[in-house]
Amino acid sequence: MSNLSLYTTRAMVILDSDGQRLVAKYYTRGQTVQSYKTLKEQKAFEKDLFGKTRKSNSEVILYDGQTILFKYINDVYFYLVGDPEENELLLGSVLNGFVEAVSILLKHNVDKRSLLDNLDMVVLALDETIDDGIALESDPNVIASHVSKRGTDTIDVSLSNLNEQTLMDAYKQARERFNLALLR
Repeated sequence: MSNLSLYTTRAMVILDSDGQRLVAKYYTRGQTVQSYKTLKEQKAFEKDLFGKTRKSNSEVILYDGQTILFKYINDVYFYLVGDPEENELLLGSVLNGFVEAVSILLKHNVDKRSLLDNLDMVVLALDETIDDGIALESDPNVIASHVSKRGTDTIDVSLSNLNEQTLMDAYKQARERFNLALLR
């Protein structure tokens, strides 16, 4: 019987189409052997991993003694690294949930540029999905709603809202928010 543990994930890595790191999180808790301790080791692993999966048709590989699931969308590669004896279906649901949540948050425009522009939301989605190697959530709608949840005291001043408003509408909205902030 295998060792039962909540620690399912060793790393989540997002690379661009050239194999350059966009986001990487390595989890060491719950592992008997810590792999990829240094940045140099991590970069070497990512380079080798990209070379191995760049032209692969499958979504699951065993590489370097680990189960690796990956997904390619436009010019972004998403990798989930797990233990070799971990259930691929569980890892697959975690990876698919995270990728779908990122797609929802980026309004279905997943590419390198939009991912870098919204890096804060991507990292928050990753934290909502996996915490210290433990898979917390795999439902993309729940992950996206936790990330996009806004507090009542935050001000939403996106460029799209400003472009669609007239100057007078923007002034009225700013005045209302200011008054609400004073009343609290």
